[in-house]
Amino acid sequence: MPQMSQFMSALIASGTILIIILATDIGRRRITTMRMVRSVIAVAVVIAIFVESFPTKGNDLSLQLLGVGTGVICGLIAGVLLPAFKDSSSGELYTIGGIGYALVWIVLSSGRIIFAYGAEHWFTMDLVKFSIDYKISGQDTYANAFVFMSLAMVLTRTAVLLVKMRKLNDGTTTGGQSAEPVTSGASV
Repeated sequence: MPQMSQFMSALIASGTILIIILATDIGRRRITTMRMVRSVIAVAVVIAIFVESFPTKGNDLSLQLLGVGTGVICGLIAGVLLPAFKDSSSGELYTIGGIGYALVWIVLSSGRIIFAYGAEHWFTMDLVKFSIDYKISGQDTYANAFVFMSLAMVLTRTAVLLVKMRKLNDGTTTGGQSAEPVTSGASV
C-alpha cells in the first residue's frame, strides 16, 4: 500500500479529532465519563494509525515536546472557554461549548492542515533547510509533533473538565435553575 502524503495524513487526523471534539462539546452537553473517554480514544487511534516512528536524533525530541507543550497550553485555553455548571433541578453536570471554544479547535486543526500542505507545496525547500540547520530528521518528526499536540490538547481539556466536575460536585447549589458556571480549572 502506498504511503499517504503528509497533507492527507494531517487532513484525516485533524479532521477526525476536530469532528469528534465539536460533536461532543458544542452546545449544552452533559458531562459523562464516556464523553471524555471518547475524545481520548479518538486521539489514541489517530496516534496508532499515523505515528509510524519516534525519531529522537538531533532536535527531534525537542520539537515533539514543543508540540506537547503547545497542546497543553491550547488545551488549557479551550478548557477555560468551556464553562461547566450543575443543574440544580437534576443535579447533572453540563458544559456549554460556544463559538470561542470551537474557534480554538478550528484554528489549530486548520493550522496543522495548512502547515502540512505548505510543507508539500509552498515551502518545501525552506523546511528542508530548516530541518538541516536545526538537526530535525524529517517529516515524521513534524507529523509526530502535531499528533502529540492534539493528544496533549485533548488530555488537558479532559483534565480541566475533571477539575470542574470535582469543584461542582464538592460545591452545593442554591435555589434557582442552575448553579454559577465554573469557567476555569483554577481558583481565582
